[in-house]
Amino acid sequence: MLDGRKRRTMLQPIYSILTPIHREGYRFIAVFLVGTIVLFLTGFEALGWFGAVLCVWCAYFFRDPERATPLREGLIISPADGRISTVEAVVPPPELDLGSAPRQRISIFMNVFDVHVNRSPIDGHITRIAYVPGKFINAELDKSSADNERQAFTIEMEGGNRIGVVQIAGLLARRIIKFVREGEQVHAGQRIGLIRFGSRVDVYLPDGQMPFVAVGQRAIAGETVLADLRANEGARECRRS
Repeated sequence: MLDGRKRRTMLQPIYSILTPIHREGYRFIAVFLVGTIVLFLTGFEALGWFGAVLCVWCAYFFRDPERATPLREGLIISPADGRISTVEAVVPPPELDLGSAPRQRISIFMNVFDVHVNRSPIDGHITRIAYVPGKFINAELDKSSADNERQAFTIEMEGGNRIGVVQIAGLLARRIIKFVREGEQVHAGQRIGLIRFGSRVDVYLPDGQMPFVAVGQRAIAGETVLADLRANEGARECRRS
């Protein structure tokens, strides 16, 4: 007989797929499931199998796994799963109310296979939430930060440092959902929102702070450290292999 620890280790690959599904996905999964059943019952078997694949993908898209968030004052944690697409100093969008001086911006691109539940990168309180209507161009393009539909959060840490988190709709995204309210206290790793079907999240670091990540790196929401306010090193480089 296997003990509990060995059993969990052996089943870990299955657990990584069969993660909890966020409640926002239930109705979409139900629509795909009903459509699939109808196709099979009406004799459109080939389309029915296609619908079954879409149903499984939809359940996979809305997965909401647990994460182990590092807890230490000064750490800024990734709010999104995905690939670091840009790291550069830019002026924050006006809706964040972070001033006109350039700040380091880390952009995380989420494809349709990434987890799309977004999390708070820090402990703090939300001083501002602003929704901005816009276009739905490819979220990997730099201009999507200014042109696309987006929802911006300004979060202030104890001590006064503020960061910006912007959910940006992508080519397929048609709904940005927030789980928190302006003035609410949040904790690092707490779920704050979700973007449906491919998108991007921008993080604007405090003044003078350098990122710990590089373009091309994969980030995990609630786990990957993007920056450390206690560190004083310069920008990091990466080696591809």
